Amino acid sequence: MTQPTWPAWLPLRKDLLDLSPYGAPQIDAVARLNTNENPYSLTPELVNALVSRFEEIATTLNRYPDRDALALRESLAIFLNELSATDLTFENVWAANGSNEIIQSLFLAFGEGTALGFTPSYSMHPLIARVTRTPWLEGERSPDFSVDIAKAIEQIRTHSPRLTFVTTPNNPTGTSISLDEISQLASAVGEIGGLLVVDEAYAEFSFLASAITLIQKFPHLVVIRTMSKAFAFAGARIGYLAANPEVVKALLLVRLPYHLSSITQAAGLVALEYRAGSLATVDALRNDRESLAKELVSMGIKVVPSSANFLLFSVDDPKKVWSDLLEKGVLIRDVGLSGYLRVTIGTPQENALFVEALRSSIGGRT
Repeated sequence: MTQPTWPAWLPLRKDLLDLSPYGAPQIDAVARLNTNENPYSLTPELVNALVSRFEEIATTLNRYPDRDALALRESLAIFLNELSATDLTFENVWAANGSNEIIQSLFLAFGEGTALGFTPSYSMHPLIARVTRTPWLEGERSPDFSVDIAKAIEQIRTHSPRLTFVTTPNNPTGTSISLDEISQLASAVGEIGGLLVVDEAYAEFSFLASAITLIQKFPHLVVIRTMSKAFAFAGARIGYLAANPEVVKALLLVRLPYHLSSITQAAGLVALEYRAGSLATVDALRNDRESLAKELVSMGIKVVPSSANFLLFSVDDPKKVWSDLLEKGVLIRDVGLSGYLRVTIGTPQENALFVEALRSSIGGRT
């Protein structure tokens, strides 16, 4: 993306002049496998329930929504308790317009000082840090994209960041870290008086236990989740976090009034009520992830082990392969890692189309 040129009369902040808006290419394609969306539509039962609920609240849209989204937060707490055998209440949960607003709120509330993350990882972490004027420190991952916990702890103790981010399963690599490793990081972060933020946007696709189980032990641990991926609810824009109630109280200082519309809150409540149907796709996507990984390996392609709903794989000429696939109607993601591309797990038909296009691009190796 080319650097934007701004008119001289526009008093844009100098530290934003060289930025371009974030966003994956929105290109019409037969198989859109570039943004880690769930490829399956909502169930008819959920669609009907949403329509019915929207009709009910339509006559009340002249009134502001519940400012603190209490019903939605309580329902999210129940869902998390079912997943992880925890005893969270609404006081442990905060919801917003997608996990990106959650991240921004954390920076607004706690970003005085520095923030640390281990790259490559979710690119919005450093971008939101910059927009909120929080200096960002780049922690490195190992060549296999794992986090060297000893080195990470050394960086935490050296730089004393107010916010330390770790993403598991990691985007764009799909790699994960264990609860024991998260505990070690949390202990180090606690020593320097910061918050450890664990971004679990893809947690439902992993077989590892959630860091939510550690919140009671580590009050400075924050876990970010989303309804965009496993719930197939990306268009609804609902993200949330689980944390100590004091963290949630602090976020009230920076949240915009009535930030979650009545429609958004209603949609989230209905989706949670009908979650069994939506989450039924998770097992299918896990199985297809493993099948697709084996298919790529059989073609002589290196695939990074993934616990998410996508695969990072290596090719000799990523830009050429990306263009070749797009010509054949398959849109995947160039994540900016030298020698790698990322593909979201789609429907079986989309996955087959991707494999066929990729095989053609790399010369039919088997």
